[in-house]
Amino acid sequence: MTRDAIVLVVSTRAATGVYDDRTGPVIAAWLRERGFEPRVEVTPDAAVAQALATLLAEHPAVLLTTGGTGVSPDDRTPEATRALLDAELPGIAEEVRRRGASVTPTAILSRAVAGVSGRTFVMNLPGSTGGVRDGLAVLDAVLVHLLDQLAGGGDH
Repeated sequence: MTRDAIVLVVSTRAATGVYDDRTGPVIAAWLRERGFEPRVEVTPDAAVAQALATLLAEHPAVLLTTGGTGVSPDDRTPEATRALLDAELPGIAEEVRRRGASVTPTAILSRAVAGVSGRTFVMNLPGSTGGVRDGLAVLDAVLVHLLDQLAGGGDH
């Protein structure tokens, strides 16, 4: 069974064609390997809240963002995500930061969040390929169980 997944690249520079995003394809390939049918969208930082709301209205099983999680003035992905969550899953984001910091000290600057909106799992990933790989490694161990629970199954 395939499930829908959306990858939202949050980057003004990628949205305006200044550079080619490298994280979206990494996430999409990871999702495909796990039986998802991912679609990659790109939005400028200033439009992240509207883009998230629009994409969540499609009710994908998974919505993963990349970028906009730091402390730059235009980084607003965590705030936009948190406003749309029904429940936050702080342990996931904490583990991504913990693993990342063991390799890159600046990983602790990430303000990424993870949680649930309706029956959609939403997670912010960093805008670097290394940070994305760290995040996906954490997610790999729990995603199937998490989606089973959202569908009403799994352990209660």
